[in-house]
Amino acid sequence: MSTPLLRLAALALCLAAGPVLAQVAEPDDYRMENYRAPVPATLQGATVVDAASVETLIRGGPVVVIDVLPQPPRPDKLPPGTLWRPPERRDIPGSVWLANTGYGALSAEMEATFRDALAALTLGDRARPLVFYCDAECWMSWNAARRAVAEGYTAVHWFPGGVEDWTAGGRPTLPNAPLPVK
Repeated sequence: MSTPLLRLAALALCLAAGPVLAQVAEPDDYRMENYRAPVPATLQGATVVDAASVETLIRGGPVVVIDVLPQPPRPDKLPPGTLWRPPERRDIPGSVWLANTGYGALSAEMEATFRDALAALTLGDRARPLVFYCDAECWMSWNAARRAVAEGYTAVHWFPGGVEDWTAGGRPTLPNAPLPVK
């Protein structure tokens, strides 16, 4: 085989194998910045799931599905009295939007909100399955799932594909509002 044909054959094999995903190491601590970036394939103490697995978990119930995407803040420069509506968030049906709990460092108030919400949502059952997600390639769901593992929850599932993976399979979403913070 000639050199151009060998190169063409090698290229065809590479393309047939699909995209090569970056290998991201699981960090020793929470991700503190650059939350929209490639994520690791693992999360120690949790099960990594895809959309089909999330669907199976929901059908098998009871499971608590939690979106941790931050709620967009009201723009600082809006004049007082100006009506502002945050953009609509569409979520996996039945999921709870526990906004702003996926940052690497949480305030004491937000830590308490996270702990209290998980206790209420699981009815105090640390073995109840939990699924954490946000958007694809978003470290916030990884951080929140890791935080749940650290809190002693034993059936933590991390869904790194998020809403994009969910909807890519033709699955529905519904508008959602963040869980009120005390």
